[in-house]
Amino acid sequence: MEYIRVTKDNLEKEHICCAISNNKDVQVSSKKAWLNDRFDEGLVFLKSVERGKCFIEYIPAENAWVPINADGYMYIDCLWVSGSFKGHGYSTDLLDACIEDSKEKGKKGLCILAAAKKKPFLADPKFLKYKGFAVCDEADNGIQLWYLPFGNEAERPEFRECAKHPHIEEKGYVLYYTSQCPFNAKYVPILEQTAEENGIPFRAIHIASREKAQNAPTPITNYALFHDGEYITNEQMNDKKFLKLVIGM
Repeated sequence: MEYIRVTKDNLEKEHICCAISNNKDVQVSSKKAWLNDRFDEGLVFLKSVERGKCFIEYIPAENAWVPINADGYMYIDCLWVSGSFKGHGYSTDLLDACIEDSKEKGKKGLCILAAAKKKPFLADPKFLKYKGFAVCDEADNGIQLWYLPFGNEAERPEFRECAKHPHIEEKGYVLYYTSQCPFNAKYVPILEQTAEENGIPFRAIHIASREKAQNAPTPITNYALFHDGEYITNEQMNDKKFLKLVIGM
Protein backbone atom coordinates (compact mmCIF):
# COMPACT_ATOMS: atom_id res chain seq x y z
CA MET A 1 0.00 0.00 0.00
CA GLU A 2 1.25 3.46 -0.89
CA TYR A 3 0.71 6.25 1.63
CA ILE A 4 0.51 10.02 1.28
CA ARG A 5 1.19 12.63 3.97
CA VAL A 6 -1.38 15.40 3.76
CA THR A 7 0.04 18.90 4.27
CA LYS A 8 -1.04 22.47 3.68
CA ASP A 9 0.38 22.16 0.16
CA ASN A 10 -1.79 19.24 -0.95
CA LEU A 11 -4.73 19.47 1.47
CA GLU A 12 -7.17 20.91 -1.06
CA LYS A 13 -6.69 18.18 -3.64
CA GLU A 14 -6.46 15.18 -1.31
CA HIS A 15 -9.46 13.14 -0.18
CA ILE A 16 -9.52 13.07 3.63
CA CYS A 17 -12.88 11.67 4.73
CA CYS A 18 -13.74 8.04 5.40
CA ALA A 19 -17.29 8.23 4.02
CA ILE A 20 -17.72 11.37 1.89
CA SER A 21 -16.39 11.36 -1.66
CA ASN A 22 -17.23 14.95 -2.62
CA ASN A 23 -14.37 17.28 -1.68
CA LYS A 24 -16.73 20.27 -1.96
CA ASP A 25 -19.16 18.89 0.63
CA VAL A 26 -19.56 21.22 3.64
CA GLN A 27 -18.53 18.36 5.91
CA VAL A 28 -15.22 17.93 4.10
CA SER A 29 -14.49 21.66 3.85
CA SER A 30 -15.16 22.04 7.59
CA LYS A 31 -12.75 19.24 8.45
CA LYS A 32 -10.10 20.57 6.08
CA ALA A 33 -10.31 24.01 7.64
CA TRP A 34 -9.77 22.43 11.06
CA LEU A 35 -6.82 20.39 9.78
CA ASN A 36 -5.24 23.39 8.08
CA ASP A 37 -5.09 25.23 11.38
CA ARG A 38 -3.52 22.22 13.14
CA PHE A 39 -0.58 21.50 10.83
CA ASP A 40 1.50 24.30 12.36
CA GLU A 41 0.83 22.68 15.77
CA GLY A 42 2.47 19.43 14.68
CA LEU A 43 -0.53 17.49 13.39
CA VAL A 44 0.25 14.64 10.98
CA PHE A 45 -2.33 13.15 8.61
CA LEU A 46 -1.09 10.06 6.80
CA LYS A 47 -3.44 8.33 4.38
CA SER A 48 -3.47 5.60 1.78
CA VAL A 49 -3.71 6.45 -1.90
CA GLU A 50 -7.18 4.88 -1.78
CA ARG A 51 -9.92 7.45 -1.15
CA GLY A 52 -10.42 7.73 2.61
CA LYS A 53 -10.06 4.02 3.30
CA CYS A 54 -6.98 4.01 5.53
CA PHE A 55 -5.51 6.87 7.52
CA ILE A 56 -3.99 7.95 10.82
CA GLU A 57 -4.18 11.41 12.36
CA TYR A 58 -1.98 12.36 15.32
CA ILE A 59 -0.67 15.45 17.10
CA PRO A 60 1.60 16.31 20.06
CA ALA A 61 -0.53 15.70 23.16
CA GLU A 62 0.02 19.24 24.41
CA ASN A 63 -1.91 20.43 21.35
CA ALA A 64 -4.57 17.70 21.33
CA TRP A 65 -8.22 18.73 21.54
CA VAL A 66 -8.92 16.43 24.49
CA PRO A 67 -8.67 17.03 28.27
CA ILE A 68 -5.57 14.98 29.07
CA ASN A 69 -2.26 15.49 30.83
CA ALA A 70 0.27 13.79 28.59
CA ASP A 71 3.20 16.13 28.11
CA GLY A 72 5.82 14.66 25.81
CA TYR A 73 3.45 12.11 24.27
CA MET A 74 1.92 11.94 20.82
CA TYR A 75 -1.88 11.71 20.79
CA ILE A 76 -3.65 9.72 18.06
CA ASP A 77 -6.87 11.45 17.02
CA CYS A 78 -7.95 8.65 14.72
CA LEU A 79 -6.66 5.40 13.22
CA TRP A 80 -9.08 4.21 10.55
CA VAL A 81 -9.15 1.28 8.15
CA SER A 82 -12.48 0.52 6.52
CA GLY A 83 -14.35 -2.23 4.70
CA SER A 84 -12.40 -4.65 2.53
CA PHE A 85 -9.13 -2.98 3.54
CA LYS A 86 -9.32 -4.52 7.00
CA GLY A 87 -7.19 -7.56 7.74
CA HIS A 88 -4.29 -6.68 5.43
CA GLY A 89 -1.94 -5.09 7.95
CA TYR A 90 -2.67 -1.49 6.99
CA SER A 91 -3.47 -0.49 10.59
CA THR A 92 -0.06 -1.83 11.58
CA ASP A 93 1.59 0.08 8.72
CA LEU A 94 0.04 3.34 9.84
CA LEU A 95 0.72 2.76 13.53
CA ASP A 96 4.32 1.78 12.83
CA ALA A 97 4.79 4.98 10.83
CA CYS A 98 3.39 6.98 13.75
CA ILE A 99 5.68 5.22 16.21
CA GLU A 100 8.77 5.79 14.06
CA ASP A 101 7.92 9.47 13.51
CA SER A 102 7.15 10.00 17.21
CA LYS A 103 10.42 8.41 18.31
CA GLU A 104 12.35 10.56 15.83
CA LYS A 105 10.68 13.59 17.39
CA GLY A 106 11.76 12.50 20.87
CA LYS A 107 8.31 11.65 22.19
CA LYS A 108 7.80 9.55 25.32
CA GLY A 109 5.11 7.39 23.72
CA LEU A 110 1.63 7.37 22.22
CA CYS A 111 -1.84 7.72 23.71
CA ILE A 112 -5.35 7.28 22.32
CA LEU A 113 -8.98 7.01 23.47
CA ALA A 114 -10.87 3.70 23.54
CA ALA A 115 -13.22 1.74 25.80
CA ALA A 116 -13.27 -1.75 27.32
CA LYS A 117 -15.63 -2.80 24.51
CA LYS A 118 -15.38 -1.34 21.01
CA LYS A 119 -17.44 1.82 20.60
CA PRO A 120 -18.25 3.76 17.41
CA PHE A 121 -15.52 6.16 16.30
CA LEU A 122 -13.10 4.93 18.98
CA ALA A 123 -10.06 2.68 18.66
CA ASP A 124 -10.45 -1.10 18.93
CA PRO A 125 -9.17 -2.12 22.39
CA LYS A 126 -8.25 -5.62 21.15
CA PHE A 127 -5.97 -4.13 18.50
CA LEU A 128 -4.43 -1.71 20.99
CA LYS A 129 -3.70 -4.50 23.49
CA TYR A 130 -2.19 -6.63 20.72
CA LYS A 131 0.12 -3.74 19.83
CA GLY A 132 1.31 -3.30 23.42
CA PHE A 133 -0.93 -0.47 24.58
CA ALA A 134 -2.36 -0.51 28.11
CA VAL A 135 -5.04 1.45 29.94
CA CYS A 136 -3.60 4.33 31.94
CA ASP A 137 -6.80 6.09 33.02
CA GLU A 138 -10.57 5.68 32.82
CA ALA A 139 -13.44 8.15 33.21
CA ASP A 140 -16.67 7.35 35.01
CA ASN A 141 -18.49 6.83 31.70
CA GLY A 142 -16.15 4.01 30.63
CA ILE A 143 -14.03 6.00 28.20
CA GLN A 144 -10.42 4.93 28.64
CA LEU A 145 -7.07 6.51 27.91
CA TRP A 146 -4.61 3.96 26.52
CA TYR A 147 -0.88 4.49 26.16
CA LEU A 148 2.20 2.95 24.60
CA PRO A 149 5.32 4.21 26.41
CA PHE A 150 8.65 4.09 24.61
CA GLY A 151 10.56 3.61 27.87
CA ASN A 152 9.97 2.34 31.40
CA GLU A 153 10.66 5.76 32.87
CA ALA A 154 7.81 7.50 31.01
CA GLU A 155 5.06 8.72 33.34
CA ARG A 156 1.49 7.63 32.64
CA PRO A 157 -0.83 10.06 30.86
CA GLU A 158 -4.11 10.85 32.61
CA PHE A 159 -7.42 12.59 32.09
CA ARG A 160 -7.76 16.07 33.49
CA GLU A 161 -10.05 16.30 36.49
CA CYS A 162 -12.79 17.99 34.44
CA ALA A 163 -13.14 14.87 32.28
CA LYS A 164 -12.84 12.10 34.86
CA HIS A 165 -16.43 12.52 36.03
CA PRO A 166 -18.43 13.53 32.92
CA HIS A 167 -21.38 15.53 34.18
CA ILE A 168 -22.96 18.92 33.53
CA GLU A 169 -25.61 20.88 35.42
CA GLU A 170 -27.73 21.80 32.41
CA LYS A 171 -31.00 19.92 31.82
CA GLY A 172 -32.27 18.68 28.47
CA TYR A 173 -30.02 17.46 25.68
CA VAL A 174 -26.65 19.16 25.39
CA LEU A 175 -24.16 18.31 22.66
CA TYR A 176 -20.48 19.22 22.82
CA TYR A 177 -18.73 18.98 19.46
CA THR A 178 -15.79 20.22 17.42
CA SER A 179 -15.08 20.59 13.71
CA GLN A 180 -12.61 17.72 13.98
CA CYS A 181 -15.22 15.23 12.78
CA PRO A 182 -16.50 16.16 9.32
CA PHE A 183 -19.97 14.71 9.89
CA ASN A 184 -20.77 17.38 12.48
CA ALA A 185 -21.03 20.11 9.86
CA LYS A 186 -24.09 18.34 8.44
CA TYR A 187 -25.67 16.48 11.33
CA VAL A 188 -25.46 19.01 14.16
CA PRO A 189 -27.75 21.47 12.30
CA ILE A 190 -30.10 18.56 11.57
CA LEU A 191 -30.34 17.76 15.29
CA GLU A 192 -30.93 21.41 16.13
CA GLN A 193 -33.78 21.60 13.61
CA THR A 194 -35.26 18.25 14.70
CA ALA A 195 -35.23 19.29 18.35
CA GLU A 196 -36.89 22.61 17.57
CA GLU A 197 -39.61 21.01 15.43
CA ASN A 198 -40.40 18.45 18.14
CA GLY A 199 -40.15 20.69 21.19
CA ILE A 200 -37.12 18.88 22.57
CA PRO A 201 -34.84 20.89 24.89
CA PHE A 202 -31.53 20.88 23.03
CA ARG A 203 -28.39 22.97 22.89
CA ALA A 204 -25.29 22.42 20.78
CA ILE A 205 -22.00 23.78 22.12
CA HIS A 206 -19.34 24.17 19.45
CA ILE A 207 -15.88 23.76 20.97
CA ALA A 208 -13.87 26.12 18.80
CA SER A 209 -10.51 26.28 20.55
CA ARG A 210 -7.90 23.93 21.97
CA GLU A 211 -8.16 25.60 25.37
CA LYS A 212 -11.90 24.91 25.60
CA ALA A 213 -11.43 21.34 24.37
CA GLN A 214 -8.77 20.67 26.99
CA ASN A 215 -11.13 21.86 29.72
CA ALA A 216 -14.31 20.18 28.47
CA PRO A 217 -16.48 18.09 30.85
CA THR A 218 -16.02 15.01 28.68
CA PRO A 219 -13.07 12.82 27.62
CA ILE A 220 -14.43 12.84 24.05
CA THR A 221 -14.74 16.33 22.61
CA ASN A 222 -15.43 15.79 18.91
CA TYR A 223 -18.98 14.59 19.76
CA ALA A 224 -20.40 14.08 23.25
CA LEU A 225 -24.14 14.09 23.94
CA PHE A 226 -25.52 14.65 27.45
CA HIS A 227 -29.08 14.33 28.78
CA ASP A 228 -30.12 16.00 32.03
CA GLY A 229 -26.48 16.30 32.98
CA GLU A 230 -25.42 12.73 32.26
CA TYR A 231 -23.23 11.60 29.36
CA ILE A 232 -25.07 9.40 26.82
CA THR A 233 -23.03 8.71 23.70
CA ASN A 234 -20.32 9.77 21.27
CA GLU A 235 -22.13 8.29 18.25
CA GLN A 236 -23.07 10.88 15.62
CA MET A 237 -26.81 10.94 15.01
CA ASN A 238 -29.20 11.84 12.23
CA ASP A 239 -32.78 12.95 12.91
CA LYS A 240 -34.20 9.41 13.08
CA LYS A 241 -31.57 8.14 15.53
CA PHE A 242 -32.02 11.19 17.71
CA LEU A 243 -35.81 10.86 17.88
CA LYS A 244 -35.49 7.15 18.63
CA LEU A 245 -33.09 7.98 21.47
CA VAL A 246 -35.44 10.61 22.89
CA ILE A 247 -38.43 8.25 22.78
CA GLY A 248 -36.45 5.56 24.56
CA MET A 249 -35.21 7.82 27.37
